[in-house]
Amino acid sequence: MSLGREGAPTALLRTEGLSVRFGGLKALDNVNIEVLRGEIRAIIGPNGAGKSTFFNCLTGVLRPTSGRILFNGENIAGLPCYHISQKGIARSYQITNILPNATTLENVRIAAQSRRHGWSMLTHHNAYLDIIEKAEAVLQAVGLAAKSEELAANLAHGEQRNLEIGIALATDPDFLLLDEPTAGMSPEETQRTAAFVRRLAGHVTIVVVEHDMEVVMGISDRITVLNYGQVLAEGTPAEIRENADVRRVYLRD
Repeated sequence: MSLGREGAPTALLRTEGLSVRFGGLKALDNVNIEVLRGEIRAIIGPNGAGKSTFFNCLTGVLRPTSGRILFNGENIAGLPCYHISQKGIARSYQITNILPNATTLENVRIAAQSRRHGWSMLTHHNAYLDIIEKAEAVLQAVGLAAKSEELAANLAHGEQRNLEIGIALATDPDFLLLDEPTAGMSPEETQRTAAFVRRLAGHVTIVVVEHDMEVVMGISDRITVLNYGQVLAEGTPAEIRENADVRRVYLRD
């Protein structure tokens, strides 16, 4: 975790008065969240709480109605997706977003190449040996090195989810958004993925939306709880677990 000049942790991302309205509906209402560099922050809450809307604002899918999103001190609110990606923000999706008819290696290689080289119709991708090496290292990290030549469509569901994390990591992000990374996984796959996300701590700042509370409590440094588009509570896993308001609207024994 990066420290400021006074020794205090520095914020990589901060939202100020972030609001999104769809007609009369307030999907986000004056949301103020600060994510420190190097931490893992979980965003939880009931269905319709505003979690997906929050992610979509951070990645340029939605333009906020009002408020600011400061990333490295720069207001990125309303910028298009590709500009936000270029600034070092990457995202995995709740619904798997891979190239099913490309190999596992090709999926990651294309992502790595998009960040480190411009596209050229005259240069074969094998000319970029650093890109191949980067893609192979990412596959090793997400546990898919042995499946590098397998078509992505033929991977098991949990492997496809981990491939999507690999695709995001291949762009060398400073800030990684994970949307339901363990959705549909077996208990064993969930445990391995949670352990991998935890190992990323310190190397990349992570914000994760996740419904599995055992995963949330196990990997998060801090948790933000949204309810009806507003921040209901924020704190460490222990603080959130004992928060009476959170237990009333979301957590169940």
